[in-house]
Amino acid sequence: MSLSRNASYIPPPKIVPSILSADFRRLEEEVREAEKAGADMLHFDIMDGRFVPNISFGPMVISALRRVSSLPFIAHLMVEKPESFIDPVISAGGDLIIFHVEACPHPFRLIDSIKDRGVKVGVALNPATPLSAIKYVVKRVDMILLMTVEPGFGGQEFIPEIMEKIRKLRRIMAMAELRKDIAVDGGVDFANASSIIRAGANVLIAGTSIFGQSSIEESIKKLKRIALETYNELCKSGSNQRS
Repeated sequence: MSLSRNASYIPPPKIVPSILSADFRRLEEEVREAEKAGADMLHFDIMDGRFVPNISFGPMVISALRRVSSLPFIAHLMVEKPESFIDPVISAGGDLIIFHVEACPHPFRLIDSIKDRGVKVGVALNPATPLSAIKYVVKRVDMILLMTVEPGFGGQEFIPEIMEKIRKLRRIMAMAELRKDIAVDGGVDFANASSIIRAGANVLIAGTSIFGQSSIEESIKKLKRIALETYNELCKSGSNQRS
């Protein structure tokens, strides 16, 4: 099944700035600018220094920014024991919690626990983790996040081999008639955004290509324009093939 034929199963693209790359001296100002520019969600990398070799921030940052933004917040738990972060993150204002399958021996239990609290849930996979790790939970989650760099640090280059992983996951979803979000996190920029959308992902989590540029507003608008143009081309191509 070609990607164009899968287009009807790909949700519209979303541009999601990653707070990890923001200037923490101007955090409120930059978040407001990102929201005004048309960001669809905000992404928070919570790191414990154990699952990944870095410590970032905790639910307090989510709580602080919840007061100044109406955007949906993704809490990406790069931690060893994600279950211990669920209640604090929800209380802080997280709207979608993503945990790593590598860190969770009982994903069904954790998925149900999050959903029971009225919050959306997703699962993340490190670059070398095969898609078979989420075979039995795909239907239960709202988003699949594929790491396109090794997790733990911003500013890394996109691992090109993950393009095929994105294509394979979208084919799996299309075969199961699932129209779910596929997010990519790491190394997303203006040069590869179109290829990522063509591969089948629709949620572009971007850090340095948004907050590391001279204009947050222009960067978001440029990424959104690239993503939408590519998505519309895919949809048009898929429609032509079905007619």
